[in-house]
Amino acid sequence: DQLLAFREDGEHFQGPSFDTISAAGGNAAMCHYNHRNATPARLPPDSVYLVDSGGQYTDGTTDITRTVAIGTPAAEVRKLFTLVLQGHIALDQAQFPRGTTGTHLDVLARQPLWREGFDYDHGTGHGVGAFLSVHEGPQRISRAWSAATLEPGMILSNEPGYYRDGEFGIRCENLVVVQALNGELETPMYGFDVLTLVPFDRRLIEVGLLSPAEQAWIDAYHRRVEATVAPLLDAPDRQWLVQACAPLIAS
Repeated sequence: DQLLAFREDGEHFQGPSFDTISAAGGNAAMCHYNHRNATPARLPPDSVYLVDSGGQYTDGTTDITRTVAIGTPAAEVRKLFTLVLQGHIALDQAQFPRGTTGTHLDVLARQPLWREGFDYDHGTGHGVGAFLSVHEGPQRISRAWSAATLEPGMILSNEPGYYRDGEFGIRCENLVVVQALNGELETPMYGFDVLTLVPFDRRLIEVGLLSPAEQAWIDAYHRRVEATVAPLLDAPDRQWLVQACAPLIAS
């Protein structure tokens, strides 16, 4: 309800793009939980809260998931969040030739989890319309075969996750757009540019599990979030954003 109230302040807002998933505890382990068909839960101490929401605007359609620390989550929860985020980063940084489908790329988002014996039972990304359907094909990123090649201008979600039945759920979701990459390469390449600019919860990131390149990606993403969003905020909210976007390792 509060997220909806914030969105309703937007000039071009037309309504939610789907039913919000606002889930705590075991409810977050149901990747399509809805408070109208299950029992809402209180925020459990030292765990995580998952919120997946989006809006319809005359200039676009949004879909974002963030997993937020409540208290001090256990080390295993922070490790699993970091594995999910590593998969998100790997997909975000993918470089691929024309003719590639989302099926070819799905393994990138799962590999960090697979290495540790974990997985998630949903697709990694779905197509998104522009002021149209929030789930709109033909493009998608999934283990299920897709014949639709990824072409510049297509918008998709990047949303790997992890779910432990009855305990908690984790998902990191941004929207990205396919773009042609510049460069004098023998084979022309495509990649993704991120559209969603909201910080990830740094309290859930186990920095020691990250490669230098992954640390650099997170810090660069947060610098972009701060540079783009901070000028739009009043002082208290801007102060919070600056803190949320601070480097993973203080200089």
